[in-house]
Amino acid sequence: MTDTMEYIRRAHQGDKEARDALVTENMGLIWSIVRRFAGRGYELEDLFQIGSIGLMKAIDKFDLSMDVKLSTYAVPMITGEIRRFLRDDGMIKVSRPLKELAAKTGAARERLEFSLGREPTIEELAREVGASREEVAASLEAGAEVESIYRPVGRDDENGGCLMDRIAEKNSENDRVLNRMVLTALLKDLGEQEQQIILKRYFENKTQTVIASELGISQVQVSRLEKKILRQLRERMLE
Repeated sequence: MTDTMEYIRRAHQGDKEARDALVTENMGLIWSIVRRFAGRGYELEDLFQIGSIGLMKAIDKFDLSMDVKLSTYAVPMITGEIRRFLRDDGMIKVSRPLKELAAKTGAARERLEFSLGREPTIEELAREVGASREEVAASLEAGAEVESIYRPVGRDDENGGCLMDRIAEKNSENDRVLNRMVLTALLKDLGEQEQQIILKRYFENKTQTVIASELGISQVQVSRLEKKILRQLRERMLE
């Protein structure tokens, strides 16, 4: 950890060798994230290059005063860089059968909510549409509106600015202090469960299914809460 901090300090001072050493040291981290995007219609080597850009941004923006590992800080930035690439290159690819299942699942969810008087579980949705739990969960993810802290916070932001960029931005000491205050204020207004969803989803990089299991709720509930929370955070950020 001490060596890593020293390399980061040297990289901030313009030492290219130190920066390259940090990238080499974290290549395994980049690949572990890239593999999650396999099957999206892109070569993994191309996504690795995009992920490397995210890592270099994390190195350049890393605040040495933070009590956090570089790898922990870099995960959301690497993931965000890949997601932005997939989004800007025509949105993450979703197969036609998955889109059709997403439509069927959405209609089934509305019917079941009306008849049951509550939100249906994944199992109930799977029985209703005649698909497996895994297929239904995937269709819900595919059919969900793209709500993310990596989504631009302004319509006219030509530089692709997003909530995560604003939070992680490192221009000066005053900016760093302000960013911490903003993030703390945004999360403070959330309930305990909502905070857990955001922290687990974007800082621990867990899937909605895993989070649902840990919190004792359905994946559908996690998906809906996540979208609702991120909409609120973006609105607060714009204010």
